[in-house]
Amino acid sequence: MKPRLARRLVPLVAALAALTAAPAASAAGNAPAAQPPGAHRQFAVGPQYDSTHVYVEPGTEQAFVTSWTSTFGGTTIGPVSTQVTPTPSRTLSELVVSPVGTLSVFDFTTPVPYPFGTERTGWLVTDLDQAVRAARADGATVTVAPFADPIGRDAVVQFPGGVSAQLYVHTTPPSYPALASVPENRLYLSPDAVGAFLHSYLSFTGGRIVSDDRRADGAALGLPGTTYRLIRLTSGFGTTTVAVTDGHLPHPFGRELTGYGVPDVATTLERAKAAGASVLSGPVRADGRDSAMVRFPGGYIAEIHTAR
Repeated sequence: MKPRLARRLVPLVAALAALTAAPAASAAGNAPAAQPPGAHRQFAVGPQYDSTHVYVEPGTEQAFVTSWTSTFGGTTIGPVSTQVTPTPSRTLSELVVSPVGTLSVFDFTTPVPYPFGTERTGWLVTDLDQAVRAARADGATVTVAPFADPIGRDAVVQFPGGVSAQLYVHTTPPSYPALASVPENRLYLSPDAVGAFLHSYLSFTGGRIVSDDRRADGAALGLPGTTYRLIRLTSGFGTTTVAVTDGHLPHPFGRELTGYGVPDVATTLERAKAAGASVLSGPVRADGRDSAMVRFPGGYIAEIHTAR
């Protein structure tokens, strides 16, 4: 590592270390000791370590972070100018730890190397190499082979249906506070892709189907008077909702990556608007909860819903 880069990374590494109260995973990436013989390996550490990857429009990182924390609260680590890809690039990187979910924010000052920017989330795993092997065995493809970053190691895998996630470990294991509400990884898939996706995704995550509603209210997707298939999943990596549609979706549905649960949607929307965000759709009542779509400064679109 170049001396100048090492100096710039010292505050970020120190901040991560300061958050470490107890090891979430060993520095070497070892699994927790208690694992029943023959059980499917559980690679998840906890949903507070599963960050949405937010690629903001150039020069808007601070505006986004300020708007987000004004809306939901939370603390930040960074920004720091660094390289987070295996090939040369430069980004301002900031971690946002908020009560409704963790975000890794990237404001690239160089072109973004492919395929970065296509991954939805970063998942902390107990062992990176074993997780990559398991993902392959469970039907995912490895789109970015393991590589070193300034504070750990990473890889990117893609599940059937084109759903990509970055797997990572930190040299100094992080320890973040528990979430007030677990965010939803929101996926939109076609009927052709959903079967292979579920088989692969549930095998890797060790997850299960919570509900499968084949006549969910289309008003939740900006299509009142229609229905669609809504599948809710849960695993050690948090919650996932899968909207199975024909792809005839109005903007901005399908552009959001994550849904965030709050006690009161209307109050949250007022805070968001006061902090510079704009409401793109809703609020609407469907499937037993209120929801709305919001665009934050920098272009990040999020779904906000009533926490159950």
